[in-house]
Amino acid sequence: MHTKDLLASIKYCNSLTQYSRRKTIPVKVGDVVIGGDNPIVVQSMTTVDTMDTMGSVEQCIRMIEAGCQLIRITAPSIKEAENLREIRKELRARGFQTPLVADIHFTPNAAEIAAKIVEKVRINPGNYADKKKFEVIEYTDESYQEELDRIRERFLPLVKICKEHGTAMRIGTNHGSLSDRIMSRYGDTPLGMVESALEFLRICEDENFHDIVISMKSSNTQVMVQAYRLLVQKLEEGGFKPYPLHLGVTEAGDGEDGRIKSAVGIGALLEDGLGDTVRVSLTEDPEFEPPVAQALVDRYLDRGNHAVIKPIVNYPITPFEYNKRESVEVFNFGGGNVPRVITDISIMPNITEKEMKAVGHFYLPELDKWKMNDQGADYVYSGKSSIPFMLPNGMKEIQDYAVWQSVEDKTNKFPLFSLEEFKQAEEIHYGLNFLAIKDTEVEAAIPVLENRKDVVVILSSDNDPNLPALRRAFVSMMEAHLMTPVVVKVQYAIQPQDKTMLHAATDVGGLLIDGLGEGIFISADTYNDVERAEKEAQIKLHNSVSFGVLQAARTRMSKTEYISCPSCGRTLFDLQETTAMIRKRTDHLKGVKIGIMGCIVNGPGEMADADYGYVGSGKGKITLYKGKEVVKKSVPSEKAVDELIEIIRKDGMWIEPEV
Repeated sequence: MHTKDLLASIKYCNSLTQYSRRKTIPVKVGDVVIGGDNPIVVQSMTTVDTMDTMGSVEQCIRMIEAGCQLIRITAPSIKEAENLREIRKELRARGFQTPLVADIHFTPNAAEIAAKIVEKVRINPGNYADKKKFEVIEYTDESYQEELDRIRERFLPLVKICKEHGTAMRIGTNHGSLSDRIMSRYGDTPLGMVESALEFLRICEDENFHDIVISMKSSNTQVMVQAYRLLVQKLEEGGFKPYPLHLGVTEAGDGEDGRIKSAVGIGALLEDGLGDTVRVSLTEDPEFEPPVAQALVDRYLDRGNHAVIKPIVNYPITPFEYNKRESVEVFNFGGGNVPRVITDISIMPNITEKEMKAVGHFYLPELDKWKMNDQGADYVYSGKSSIPFMLPNGMKEIQDYAVWQSVEDKTNKFPLFSLEEFKQAEEIHYGLNFLAIKDTEVEAAIPVLENRKDVVVILSSDNDPNLPALRRAFVSMMEAHLMTPVVVKVQYAIQPQDKTMLHAATDVGGLLIDGLGEGIFISADTYNDVERAEKEAQIKLHNSVSFGVLQAARTRMSKTEYISCPSCGRTLFDLQETTAMIRKRTDHLKGVKIGIMGCIVNGPGEMADADYGYVGSGKGKITLYKGKEVVKKSVPSEKAVDELIEIIRKDGMWIEPEV
């Protein structure tokens, strides 16, 4: 499709430069309404065994007190579905009216029972009426239709029950658990995810049932964002009603990694104006999830008061697939290089070798050597200072142009110019110069940058929000066929660490997902006046968040990635404890992806991106995977981590940790 035709055909987003929330039909779930003109709803899911009535109730109350407006509870079989009545009754007796959602996999009969008890049911179209066998089957149009007829027959009773009882439904597609039928025809693609949902949605519409919310979840943020966008596009093109969207990144993990990964995917879509209810999936107790989701949502409560951003008429990005913006190579920026991390240490005057640990480089005085971890910054920005010692091999220093002019070593230190300084400079670096410009200066900078192969742009914006203004700046460069590498710079007021993680992940991660940006630079300017220890802590945070955002956006894999589910009543072992144990033994395996799943429902399917998998298959029993292939079954849990390491070792991916 020609670029000029692309924007006219994009129907998933009202505007690329002005926040405009997609208008959907309202869907009533008990006393809560999802979509329409209503606020975005925050929800979460219990982790207690559904048969533990009082344990479930107590956990629900903690979740409600943490800000949860909808609560999802797993119902893997009929007995759990029936026990939802007891949980609901006890909650109501204690004065809590929060609607409940039954989570269903594989068991239509459990869904039909639950739909008569709770306010909403979630079904996974990948396994609602299918047993996953990982078989590739060649379907003719006739045999494919026969499968659809079978699905219709199995699904219709639930639709009719929901209509009769006023029960809402979520059609929740998961990237990793698509049916063999969908996989055989579409593969594990965003299009396959969308078509999986549409198969079920067509049945609902045929029955005039519209109390539906849809989700397109994946642990791969690129796939997740592309699938949601494509879903909205297909709904519009197919004449469907504009159903509300439930946003979430599956198996995001815990701690900083889980928050950043969730924000990259969810934040990018919220910026597009998409999303009516949000669930952040952390491998932590569920009451820790709602505040994170609420912090993401709160950024969109008032988005009208910002400087006008020039509209994008022709968008040179295909939003349904990943394509990196083409750029020239300047030193190790752009071209085929991974995005680079520039860490701001300018707030730390007279920095010492010891304090360089904040940027992932550790000085060993006894050996007079440097050691680097997997978050060793590529460049540090020292601003008006000059680092007084020899830097570790591989890391470089960026200085303000006025300081660089007076240093002796003009080869291994690099200058940062303003636009006016660069225009007037009599001396520049022979191969790598940094040009700091605002989004409002891009048009003026384009003539200066044309045909240069010795400049990297540091792009920032005073606009709030950052993302649409920066996106507009990238489009201006692309329209001018400018191939200069661009590092995205963001700055935040002094705020809690969680907010810095979430905001940077949204503002920079949302661009990276669209292939925009050759690096990340989180400014530390606002921390000039704090104590030295706090300065060091902020530098360390900015450095780790930078690497986390690049990893979460799938653009630079610098550390071991753990694809771990948030636990639920189906889980067969302590996920938090097990994840911590596996992380302790394997977190030095740079770039390796390990899936840690509590049960077979979230097993090989949800580990679609994992290199290796650790899946609960029974009480005290673990099944180990390489990719989607079972390597060992029924391994005793006390031996399972050792066996997992042995599989990695035999695969040639194991390295011994440094002592």
